[in-house]
Amino acid sequence: MALLEERPKLTLAQVADALKVSRAAREALARRVEAMLGDGELILRAGGKLASGIARILEVGRVSRHRDGYGFVTPADGGEDLFVPAHSLEGVMQGDLVAFARRGVDRRGRQEARVVEVRERAVRRVVGRLARDGSRWRVVPQDRSFPAPVALEKGTTGREGDFVDVEITRYPAEGLEAEGRITEILGSPTDSGIEIEVALRKHDLPHVFSAPALSESAALPATVRAKDLAGRRDLRDIALVTIDGEDARDFDDAVFCEPVRGESGRASRSMRLVVAIADVSHYVKPGAPLDIDARERSTSVYFPRRVIPMLPEKLSNGLCSLNPAVDRLVMVCDMVVRPSGEIATYEFYTGVMHSRARLTYTEVAAILAEPKGAAAARRKDSVANLLRLEKVFKVLLAARARRGAVDFESTETKLMFNEAGKIEKIVPVMRNQAHRLIEECMLAANVCAADIIERHKHPGLFRIHAGPTPAKLENLRAFLGPLSLTLGGGDAPHALDYARLAEQARGRPDAGLISSVMLRSMQQAQYSPDNIGHFGLAYEKYAHFTSPIRRYPDLLTHRAIKAIIKRRTYREDDWDALGAACSRAERRADEASREVQTWLKCQYAAEHIGSTFGGSISGVAGFGIFVTMDELLIDGMIHVSELGRDYYVFDETRHRLHGERTGVSFALGQRVTVKIVRADPDALKIDLALVEGEGSPAGAAEQAGQARPARSSDAADARHRDHKRKHR
Repeated sequence: MALLEERPKLTLAQVADALKVSRAAREALARRVEAMLGDGELILRAGGKLASGIARILEVGRVSRHRDGYGFVTPADGGEDLFVPAHSLEGVMQGDLVAFARRGVDRRGRQEARVVEVRERAVRRVVGRLARDGSRWRVVPQDRSFPAPVALEKGTTGREGDFVDVEITRYPAEGLEAEGRITEILGSPTDSGIEIEVALRKHDLPHVFSAPALSESAALPATVRAKDLAGRRDLRDIALVTIDGEDARDFDDAVFCEPVRGESGRASRSMRLVVAIADVSHYVKPGAPLDIDARERSTSVYFPRRVIPMLPEKLSNGLCSLNPAVDRLVMVCDMVVRPSGEIATYEFYTGVMHSRARLTYTEVAAILAEPKGAAAARRKDSVANLLRLEKVFKVLLAARARRGAVDFESTETKLMFNEAGKIEKIVPVMRNQAHRLIEECMLAANVCAADIIERHKHPGLFRIHAGPTPAKLENLRAFLGPLSLTLGGGDAPHALDYARLAEQARGRPDAGLISSVMLRSMQQAQYSPDNIGHFGLAYEKYAHFTSPIRRYPDLLTHRAIKAIIKRRTYREDDWDALGAACSRAERRADEASREVQTWLKCQYAAEHIGSTFGGSISGVAGFGIFVTMDELLIDGMIHVSELGRDYYVFDETRHRLHGERTGVSFALGQRVTVKIVRADPDALKIDLALVEGEGSPAGAAEQAGQARPARSSDAADARHRDHKRKHR
């Protein structure tokens, strides 16, 4: 058993030779091996090769490979990930479903596993660059977790360097390399938009609608018909408006506010808030081709200059979009908001609306800032509504603050392109008052949607966000200690405790650092039929209702609410599996979008090689530090070996690297001066070098010894930030 642990896949004869078993004893060895095979202690593999078995206690899980060869397996029945050494991942691909056995704990205290066999292949295609290798062509995978290049079938021709999509015809095993055949030539690295084409295939994002879905879409009317209005409330006399970004094309929410009138007709202090949402469920029916495609996509994917919509354009930008001056079908959340910010009552119903204006965040913010200014003069019919909306927004926001919702202000970036499709500049995008107004209105409607589903005990998907894990909580408190800051709440802090901590940090020079560490202590939000509340928003119940054009969970929420209104039940075969699938699709879309942005930023950084920039350390790991350059708003990495001739210890609690000999430290949020030395879009790499400056950490490090030339690192590891998505 010990031999096979060290040298898996030996034949019986090789085992006998390795153990120096005499000829006379080999028959006894064969009987012993036969008994061990029967007991599951050994497994017989192809070619008569033996492997350590433990068949009776095999588990099943998904593999995640690291680019350095090793990986982790996530058990299918839950539990912590297990470490898998590189030698146990021969022939195993990213995402494969495998049978594995636990092996104990390694030197670093990690639970280790050994892969016994692949049960189900997750990767059937690979995207990469064509490369000539002697007489054969190979594809170098774009995904760095892919174990090795893929050999192409004999007779393959192409142009070296082109990106191609390849179907795997043979998986690597027994020392044989993977083989495949080209199914699609995507284009040259210099082609405009090639980064999106690569990301779509690499992340297996559905991007071509099925013929049945397109046929169903084409058969839909271009406008709202008279028969569609049956049973709906007519809201066409209400001054509903949409408020979105300048480049938005799908408008799925409209808002209106007015004082609540009492029995005497006089206005009360309470406000009526109407949130009208595109009634996608009227056109997309369960099990229909459009629904099948929407479920597979689960979300629209937003790339710079291109959107992969969840629904065909006829619906997303046309029939369902709440475009100005046309009738549209809507699902309505009609609320009464008290002066305290509490929602006194709400009602859901179907309706028809006629948008009075398509407003942008920029012009609404200008109107709210100067209600008698030039922007207001251009939109005089909407000013009164916007001022009432601002009033209700402020009381809703104040109520959320009292509950302790955690709200981190962050600077997002926007890529500005020239006519040739190259980045001209990267600009910061700050949320203004109009962004916050719409967000607060959508949050209120989403809370009501969750409430009606839970109140009627109807199945559906909640947007849940668990509190911090004990380990993350311990790390956060250890970080806060030296800063004389505390997080209340003991072992189970409330969002209010986080909000109070954020208030303590406000105005400090290290406030950005503290906010970043607080964000990293939180878990990821997801979809589930089991409501556990939303920690970050401090809601006991929360569901997504306001974006059915671009999110499938919202469409499901609409169906559930319609069923409740009609006193029926909307059923799905497996709500748990559906929630998990929607959560995975959301992560997949986010990863693809971030990757494309990183690719484009690498191209932009390549134009500034040799240039010097000031920046802040935005991430710290055992292998180096990540720096966000102020002027470019781009992250790059400095490998630990380039920080000077010292041994740097990674302090995970304080998020810093500390030099044992020099005492020089590099910590999250620290200011540094850097130079771009290399940028590789294919590998998503931006490599930086510290520039010596008076009093800078770089200078101190250099005094300890000359740094070596910069070497390559992977900027994909720099993805430490949590990014807000529209309406949470």
